[in-house]
Amino acid sequence: MCVYYNGDISLLPIDSINNSVPLIVLKRLTRNTLVRLYKRSTMKIPLLGLLLLLSLVGSPTRAEEGPVCPKTETLSRASFPEGFMFGTATASYQVEGAVNEGCRGPSLWDLYTKKFPHRVKNHNADEAVDFYHRYKEDIKLMKKLNTDAFRLSIAWPRIFPHGRMEKGISKEGVQFYHDLIDELLKNDITPLVTVFHWDMPADLEDEYGGFLSERVVPDFVEYANFTFHEYGGKVKNWITFNEPWVFSRSGYDTGKKAPGRCSPYIKDFGHLCQDGRSGFEAYVVSHNLLVSHAEAVDAFRKCEKCKGGKIGIAHSPAWFEPEDVEGGQRTVDRVLDFIMGWHLDPTTYGDYPQSMKDAVGARLPKFTKAQKAKLKGSADFVGINYYSSFYAKASEKPDYRQPSWATDSLVEFEPKTVDGSVKIGSQPSTAKMAVYAAGLRKLVKYIKDRYGNPEIIITENGYGEDLGDKDTDHSVALNDHNRKYYHQRHLLALHQAICEDKVNVTSYFVWSLMDNFEWQDGYTARFGLYYIDFKNNLTRMEKESAKWFTEFLKPGLKQKSSKSTFSEEL
Repeated sequence: MCVYYNGDISLLPIDSINNSVPLIVLKRLTRNTLVRLYKRSTMKIPLLGLLLLLSLVGSPTRAEEGPVCPKTETLSRASFPEGFMFGTATASYQVEGAVNEGCRGPSLWDLYTKKFPHRVKNHNADEAVDFYHRYKEDIKLMKKLNTDAFRLSIAWPRIFPHGRMEKGISKEGVQFYHDLIDELLKNDITPLVTVFHWDMPADLEDEYGGFLSERVVPDFVEYANFTFHEYGGKVKNWITFNEPWVFSRSGYDTGKKAPGRCSPYIKDFGHLCQDGRSGFEAYVVSHNLLVSHAEAVDAFRKCEKCKGGKIGIAHSPAWFEPEDVEGGQRTVDRVLDFIMGWHLDPTTYGDYPQSMKDAVGARLPKFTKAQKAKLKGSADFVGINYYSSFYAKASEKPDYRQPSWATDSLVEFEPKTVDGSVKIGSQPSTAKMAVYAAGLRKLVKYIKDRYGNPEIIITENGYGEDLGDKDTDHSVALNDHNRKYYHQRHLLALHQAICEDKVNVTSYFVWSLMDNFEWQDGYTARFGLYYIDFKNNLTRMEKESAKWFTEFLKPGLKQKSSKSTFSEEL
């Protein structure tokens, strides 16, 4: 029998706030950034005032302040600035299981995996890796790794089984996250909590289409505000949305992820989509998502329990190298506008990138003046999920009779040049994506220069592989040297970005702690530091990459590694 309660927290009203500009520390701004902020600001600042600011920042040749990196002979935890956090990451739907326990309501992905099993390798996450019951065991694995942070997400339908507070709050669901957070804190592991990692309550999806409707805004804010007040005394680091670009485009433009909506003309998946309108719906979904984010952040900043906390979005950009020399940087800027700027520009400057407004036109919804004011400065940090990079090439003028995100962006990107002669980075035969660590360094430097050197958290970074018929061969699956080298190279690139480029990166989260349900890939793609034996009671087994991280993260350790391991093939 489900036990509901009405909740005893005081929910604050979501009021309008005055249009204000977030305080930015001048010493972190470049001259180009100040000019950009001046042009984009809604404030009427005299040109003389801008010149004064430029004089305060000083000459471009002036020594730049930034993170202080200890000098170490070899790369280790000790090489990173004091207070830098290392952690692992998961998401509720991908690891928890227990979909029918604790009064949890069905989610969008529960329905999707049952309705379209052929789209998810005939797998589902009903049990996943049973984190719901085994979290204490898994926290011991985190402790063994020497990590000091953990990224988790809260399942909306586990808190509000039917999507809204008035329809009941699951007492067991609320208590589960209290117990999980308490266990993390008891083990000196800092939680980073994602409010929405794609598990939309099925009842709201059925009622009005989820994020396709602006009706989602008050429902999401009510849910988010509940989590802030319920857990804000323990959790100080929050993410409203995970990968809004993927959620919007893959769910509502290409049809590759739930709810699987797209137009019939979409390549590969068009014949599978039973409904949808590519080139329209993804923009509506992201618009409602961004308005929801701004309102939720407004509530967060009024939450007394949450004082001293910070909140942002986890974006999912790749890095792009221009394939064609002519107009190359413009091509890179454009594709990053459509992937990252789509959501980062509004939360930084209050509106969409101009390139998107020009290309999408009337199909791109417009923010009201009040919405722009709330969006501007609504992220305390920039979360980045980075995996790989691509070559980008400007595409031909599209056929606007068949609109989509791809035709609007006017950019084609692949992990190799069009003629196939040059590949970006390297890609072992079992790897899901190309390995290009230099892309991580270039990406965070790009964010620093374009967005005023915000705090950046690497909210995901990981190596996925499909082992095929070797998947159950432990002698192969546990000896994941490619994953170990992937993280070595990316940590070196990140160290260079922090210590040489003075990028303000403060944390690094590995995706993932353990193998899990990987959306359309089901259980065939493995990203974990720990192997999950899906055919033997979900047994956790340590991989070589986990052993390496355990040594790398030992406090004060100056790890010995060959120079080639860290400096070659970046």
